[in-house]
Amino acid sequence: MRRLVVVGSVSGAPGVTTVALALAAAWPSEADGGVRPVMVEADGSGGDLMMRFGLPPAPSLLDVAAAAGKPYPGSLLGAVSELPFGVRVVAAVPGRGPCTEAVRLLAEEDGRRVLLGGEGDRGTVLLDVGRIGHDVEPLLEAADQVVLVARGGAEPLTHVSAYGLKAEAHGERLTLAIVGPCPYPSDEIAQSLAIEQVVFLPWDTKTVAVMNRRRAGRLRTTGFRVTPLMAATCKLARQLADCQEQKATVVDAEMQRRLVPVTGDEGVPSWARH
Repeated sequence: MRRLVVVGSVSGAPGVTTVALALAAAWPSEADGGVRPVMVEADGSGGDLMMRFGLPPAPSLLDVAAAAGKPYPGSLLGAVSELPFGVRVVAAVPGRGPCTEAVRLLAEEDGRRVLLGGEGDRGTVLLDVGRIGHDVEPLLEAADQVVLVARGGAEPLTHVSAYGLKAEAHGERLTLAIVGPCPYPSDEIAQSLAIEQVVFLPWDTKTVAVMNRRRAGRLRTTGFRVTPLMAATCKLARQLADCQEQKATVVDAEMQRRLVPVTGDEGVPSWARH
């Protein structure tokens, strides 16, 4: 099944879509067996990418959501478009009404099944949910990782604290990504908000400019010309990818441990007894 990383915020517009796109561009090429990630624009207030890049209105998030409850919903990859800077996306149409309904359908069991795929599907879905609300709670629960995006001032961080995101429930799955300048050290923020993982993502106009051009461009992730935002995002993407790989390794090791035959008094392995 695919890995699910939810990217969202609790207030304002701190740059959730920019962070999600940057993560998709920076995702380690060796992760997920080399399968490229897909960024899904699942913001209930409406999409931006379709208008920004002149993408066709279909297929889109609406098509994925509408097919979710059908016996044969098809693949999420059937709705993918390629952006000029090499990122795969499932775009959403502009407009709150249809997108709110589409996100609601995705949050249901059938919708989550389409996002995650079957046992043979590999890769990572970076789900841009915009501002987090009750409608995406099931997606947060299903996510392998949650990236909470916020600005670094006192007011945005207070909003994070006041929102009461269940840090204890998400535990190691929750990362706070602070975009732009911040006068507070990461350990102080982590202690105050009870969020173990806090990272800083510097804002830079070069990266944003590439993400807004319709002509082909490139977001560098290696070499001497990597922008500050992409350099920091590369580290975050690797942390998210490695965290899931380590989790899978631990699960495999635990399964192997359980399958070691322990011989009982009767000479029959204990795991084989009825």
